Amino acid sequence: MTPNPPYSLEEVSGPSLLRRTFGCFPSGVAAVCAIADQVPVGLLVSSFTSVSLAPPLVSICIMNGSERWPLLRDAARLGLSFLGDGQQHVCRQLAKPVEQGLEGLDISATPEGAVLLRDAAAWLDCSVHNEIEAGDHTIVLLRIEALHARPTQAPLVFHNSKFHRLTAL
Repeated sequence: MTPNPPYSLEEVSGPSLLRRTFGCFPSGVAAVCAIADQVPVGLLVSSFTSVSLAPPLVSICIMNGSERWPLLRDAARLGLSFLGDGQQHVCRQLAKPVEQGLEGLDISATPEGAVLLRDAAAWLDCSVHNEIEAGDHTIVLLRIEALHARPTQAPLVFHNSKFHRLTAL
């Protein structure tokens, strides 16, 4: 190991440097959707992590101050749809105001109220297990109640503030 790295590290000086650095790590994109007050509501997350196999848990991070999370948090079930290649339009649609967020998208709902987006790479039907405050975000632990995967469907990937597709080496 060399004593000095071949670069100089910058002190954390604010959110723009953090965003640029975090953007170097590619992530998938998931839509979290449910029926809230009899209306389908959704939001996007790129901070998804598998947590536990027994019990089956995953985590997502939600920005504090999200206008959509308070509508979703008390839903009996939340649908997580891992967006597939070609679903960039879903991201643009979910960026619209809450009342228009799922308008025109091909969705289906489970009897428990989880909303799933068709053409996704995978779906999770989840219930909220726990919430943990973490700075300007909340870590939400979700218990997986049911799921379906389509491993041959290429995922939508977010890297360096842009959407990308995966290619095999």
